[in-house]
Amino acid sequence: MPITVTEARTPEQLRQHYEVERELADRLRRAAREERRTLYSEVYDELFKRVPLHPQHTNKSSPERLAADVREKMAILAPFLNEDAVFLEVGPGDCELAKTVAEKVARVLAVDVSDEITRKRELPANLRLVISDGSSIPVPPESVNVAYSNQLMEHLHPDDALEQLRHLHTALKSGGVYICITPSRLTGPHDISCYFDREATGFHLKEYTVGDLAALFRAVGFTKVRIIFGGHGKFMLLPTWPVAICEKLLALLPIGLRKAIALKPPFRWLFGVRLAGFKD
Repeated sequence: MPITVTEARTPEQLRQHYEVERELADRLRRAAREERRTLYSEVYDELFKRVPLHPQHTNKSSPERLAADVREKMAILAPFLNEDAVFLEVGPGDCELAKTVAEKVARVLAVDVSDEITRKRELPANLRLVISDGSSIPVPPESVNVAYSNQLMEHLHPDDALEQLRHLHTALKSGGVYICITPSRLTGPHDISCYFDREATGFHLKEYTVGDLAALFRAVGFTKVRIIFGGHGKFMLLPTWPVAICEKLLALLPIGLRKAIALKPPFRWLFGVRLAGFKD
């Protein structure tokens, strides 16, 4: 794949990132369940240390880009937030979104496998960083109103992803919602391997479709699952089943044509895998 215009790194720097990430991701793929409990934190800490030009580091130098990203995420979250809410973000990264949400809600819990990125950042008093083993959600049952993850599900071993979904369902209060955003398998790969492979081989241990993920949501007990459709600050909730049918048809197309269709609006708003799961 050609290097995108937004990618500032050289081919050699991309190759170094790819080789490090492949090595560490393969360790996760081969690891037994109990070994993965500590391995997530280890491999991500090692990645950020061995790849100094990783976007998680370089994005810090572009406050305009960060602010625009947070505004886009807040547009999706705003209808679900209120001043009494407890908000939980899984995989908060640099915590910029969590810090913004903290201004709107009573309490924020940021659950991550590593504190390497957030260690030197100042966090508001109502925001607490919680270290997880990669699948557990170490908060009291029925204590969260809104749970959220963005670009997280694909980083988990499939067995751990299902377990984490169960824990998130348990953490939510009755009437709570889990909003999950993850890149579509139909337009992937979306990790560093996009420059080198036809399928994700880096830290995207599994990429999903709307149909894939909606089925997992229902399997762990979410009674209503909807896609979040829209863009430019305007969103609505739609049923998942029509999209799942369209995905099956889209998967029959050659990869180039499939991506050309699925990545353009309004189709990218349908196939982008943005789900809201509601708990009774």
